[in-house]
Amino acid sequence: MNNARLIKNAVYVGSEGRESLVDLSIPADFNGKTILFLHGFMGYKDWGCWNLVENFFVTLGYAFCKYNVSHNGGTIANGIDFPDPEAFSMNTYRKEKEDLEAVIQWLEEHFPEGKQLYLIGHSRGGGTAILGSIHPKVVKTVTWAGISTIANRFPKGEVLEQWKKEGVRYVHNGRTKQNLPNNYFQYEDFVKHQDSLNIEATCKALKKPVLVIHGTADESVSIDEGKALAGWLATKLVEFEGANHTFGSAQPWNLDNLPTGLELVCEETLEFLK
Repeated sequence: MNNARLIKNAVYVGSEGRESLVDLSIPADFNGKTILFLHGFMGYKDWGCWNLVENFFVTLGYAFCKYNVSHNGGTIANGIDFPDPEAFSMNTYRKEKEDLEAVIQWLEEHFPEGKQLYLIGHSRGGGTAILGSIHPKVVKTVTWAGISTIANRFPKGEVLEQWKKEGVRYVHNGRTKQNLPNNYFQYEDFVKHQDSLNIEATCKALKKPVLVIHGTADESVSIDEGKALAGWLATKLVEFEGANHTFGSAQPWNLDNLPTGLELVCEETLEFLK
């Protein structure tokens, strides 16, 4: 390719016809490999260091696509501050899996040259990436602090019954100071579709290479989940000693360079993608 291209804040149509934002950066020296990045819970494509992660790989010849899941609470006008709590309340793991499929379709339409697809998923996005790895275009997958189970993300016992009774529970966002609603429908939707959302079964059946990266000091997703993923996939777990859930990155991130931990994660990922 002769010219670099950047598509920023384009619109794709995600689950249930809801529009959301997507970016695609294509280097002039495109190496034929496209990375598709999946953010985590209460995340978005421009969170923290994700743009710097994009730059890291694009400068090395990779095309890089990242997107907001359709029901993350963002809108086309504002993709970062969760201005649509109603959409957030109705988000489900099934919808995020459908969003991934929709973005792959968007890439096929807007960038047919990108025939080899590599998934990187952070946290909840890591679980979705595993589930989406069965897509025929996906060559390899990498999880960064990825979840190993969806069922365990939901409350149990009396807390679950209280959620069912009240119909809604709230999660606090420390950055925006919002108490964002989760509708009980989220749990019902999981129960209905749990067979297609079984990360363990997908790992055991998957025949494609997967790299599992996790920090030993992850405060949000225990490294035990990384060990579980690696065990089911019969692959090595790459542990980063002392690394937290975001490998040293944060929102906002006002520096021009990656934190050391996340840069090392990118380098480890690069070796695997090669």
